[in-house]
Amino acid sequence: MLRAIDRDRFRVIPVGITRDGAFVLEDDDPDKFALRPEALPEVLDNGSRVRLPESAVSREWTVTDAGGERSLGDVDVVLPILHGRFGEDGTIQGLLELLGIPYAGGGVLMSAIGMNKNVTKRVLRSAGVPVVPWVAVTRADLVRDRELWERRIRALELPVFVKPNEAGSSVGVTKVSRWEDLDAALETAFAEDRLALVEKAIVGRELECGVLPGRDGGAVRVSVAGEIVVTGREFYDFEAKYLDAPGVDLVCPAELRDGELAEMQRIAAQAFEALGGEGLARVDFFYTGTEFYVNEVNTMPGFTPISMFPTCWIASGLTYPDLISDLLDAALERN
Repeated sequence: MLRAIDRDRFRVIPVGITRDGAFVLEDDDPDKFALRPEALPEVLDNGSRVRLPESAVSREWTVTDAGGERSLGDVDVVLPILHGRFGEDGTIQGLLELLGIPYAGGGVLMSAIGMNKNVTKRVLRSAGVPVVPWVAVTRADLVRDRELWERRIRALELPVFVKPNEAGSSVGVTKVSRWEDLDAALETAFAEDRLALVEKAIVGRELECGVLPGRDGGAVRVSVAGEIVVTGREFYDFEAKYLDAPGVDLVCPAELRDGELAEMQRIAAQAFEALGGEGLARVDFFYTGTEFYVNEVNTMPGFTPISMFPTCWIASGLTYPDLISDLLDAALERN
């Protein structure tokens, strides 16, 4: 995104967050954050400290480093390119709301719902959106009544996917094809979150599309569909998503009949609006050939050159720089 953003319109202030939660001023160097299998990029503590305004009266951000304290200027809008907890779960959005700083993406409520897979499914189901059958379970549930919860889980039938409730990028996800592997899969999920989801594995095509809010009072916009074709892996995992690992092909646009695409886009827009209808989303589907099931709604999807969200919008006629500008313009209009 650093490489693609329109520099004629925007002056970029790259702020990184370290593992310890320090806000540091980063180099405006796209190559520094390139995704390489041998060494994934990491925000390191370089000694600088970016300070946000003390109140909503000002939008001036400052930085303190070896040269002392200096102003970074008034920030017009924040683009929170963050995954996982404290990034796309409404917390950073709440901080920016308190300070009155416009930001791209979903608001506090939409971000919080979208990060919580269990709540997302409940909201979508109540809105009439078809979702994949699931069971949500904690360690305490299993200790209290193992027989009951195992009966509920086994009713889903094999194979199933076990995943943490609040995690992203397929971290902690396991495909279970034998019930004797269930406990190990649950432990992997519980290492990331106290609540684990066990989902029925739907046999069908894995499709995704991008969603953006309407502009100037218009209808929600939905991209063409992309398809994930898994040929040599168990599923579309972290390595395939971010490191372009072999065994997965991304096809965009996906081969769908006009009626199929229209139905998928209708359900995607319905899911987007059910969660709040702000910012952006990537809606993930399983398609059996007759039925579409929403798997997940991601409110801050991947934006790498191989990610499906930008790929689908580019295939729909929106360039990568224009897509970024669209998100920022929408944030400023919403404010």
